Amino acid sequence: MILTIDIGNSNIMLGGFESETPSFVVRISTDPLQTEDEYACKILDLLALHNVDKKAIKGAIISSVVPPLNTVMKKAVKIICGNEPMMVGPGIKTGINIHCDTPSSVGADLICACVAAHHIYGSPSMIVDMGTATKIMVVNKKGAFIGVSIIPGAIMGLNALSERTAQLPKVSLEAPPQVVAKNTVDCIKSGVVFGHAAMTDGMIDRICEEVGEPLPVYATGGLAPVIIPHCKHEITLDEMLVLKGLNILYHKNV
Repeated sequence: MILTIDIGNSNIMLGGFESETPSFVVRISTDPLQTEDEYACKILDLLALHNVDKKAIKGAIISSVVPPLNTVMKKAVKIICGNEPMMVGPGIKTGINIHCDTPSSVGADLICACVAAHHIYGSPSMIVDMGTATKIMVVNKKGAFIGVSIIPGAIMGLNALSERTAQLPKVSLEAPPQVVAKNTVDCIKSGVVFGHAAMTDGMIDRICEEVGEPLPVYATGGLAPVIIPHCKHEITLDEMLVLKGLNILYHKNV
């Protein structure tokens, strides 16, 4: 089994691969203050929850957008399986070119999502990753990453409303019954969910116009299942795209 770990700003996603699809996927909260021993304990508990023996883990690979946790998580994985995990970063073979001003600055999660989309679905493509931030990436016909747009995520907007206003409450992220809502809670839900869906539709139109052709669109990330069903474009939802990309990268570099 290959253990894949995607460290995001809000959550850490872990998946175990014995084939092209994960046999289990779990999420834990991102906490830069936790030690390698604490993370090792958490991961071992999660493996036990899914009846996975740590001896079954033959290798591991990590992508991260939280640098303070990189060394911590590498040590945690080594405690569990005894081997140094692979880290997505400069020097790793991806199989795709990165056409950006500073290729080394492109987030590891973006690379993983684009690698998975290219190898699983083909190119060209547009990938929408909805997490703490919403990232919209474009891969051209040759499978090269040509750029990304980064937008404040839906949860970020939701939190800003309650933290920066005197009377608006914190609410859960879910779609209300209608766009023109009748109470404060539903009004906020409408603006955040339907507004983010409309923004996504609008960005898809602008990007397709800029590249000069319609692109198939794939969506991933923890918030995608909440937002994507309310978009008007045809979008394929694949919540495990980043983990699948990590699995592909592991086998390319092992």
